[in-house]
Amino acid sequence: MSLPDYKPSEKQSLPTLPHSPVVQLNVGGHLFSTALSTLRKHPDSRLAELFSSPPKLRSDPLGRYFIDRDGSHFGAILDFLRSDCLPTHSTKEVHREAVYYNIRPLVKLLEESPPLFGELVGRQQFLSRVPHYRENIEVLIRIARAEAIAARQSTIMICVLRTEEDLGLYDNAINSLESNKESVVTFGPWKAALSVKDLLDCVKLDIESQGYSVSIQRHAVERSFLSTRSYDYFHKLIFTWW
Repeated sequence: MSLPDYKPSEKQSLPTLPHSPVVQLNVGGHLFSTALSTLRKHPDSRLAELFSSPPKLRSDPLGRYFIDRDGSHFGAILDFLRSDCLPTHSTKEVHREAVYYNIRPLVKLLEESPPLFGELVGRQQFLSRVPHYRENIEVLIRIARAEAIAARQSTIMICVLRTEEDLGLYDNAINSLESNKESVVTFGPWKAALSVKDLLDCVKLDIESQGYSVSIQRHAVERSFLSTRSYDYFHKLIFTWW
């Protein structure tokens, strides 16, 4: 006689809500204790949804509710839920977690704090006016990695065109280059008061935020006897690998 297939019961796969108001949590290996009411403080949040009845969470081997996410900044989430305290450091990381858990009051307060306000309202609004900025960052990294074989550095030429007038001179400028014109990555033009240096600072910041070591040097194009002017649109972006 064949035995029926074993299927765990719902109680075994999904723990029930605790009888105690205190909840034991394991968030990616970080352990926390808090009140069930704290986790449900904002009814439209993901935490409140996870701890609805029945809870939508698995338990770890010791019976603690398990959230499979990095718990490094979950303590800051709990501090806000408990006493409306805002973090004093790692603001961007806590904001990311607040977005994930959909704690809207915390998201709003963090986005109005100086560190994120400058990033979201200042820098990101500027970059949204630079055509194909994000795509260009990806292209720069891809080219640099392709040129890294048996090399200590990868050097990529970038062209920054601040205005429509600069764009009109692009063909003449690119023809003045002696280096490989095919791999030049071009930024701009944009309609904002920020300068070429501001754009270059953003490029460096966004590439380094992905773990790369980069520097930027101005590339001087020598005026030929056939040219009536020189162009200062070009810069060398240097990736250092070791």
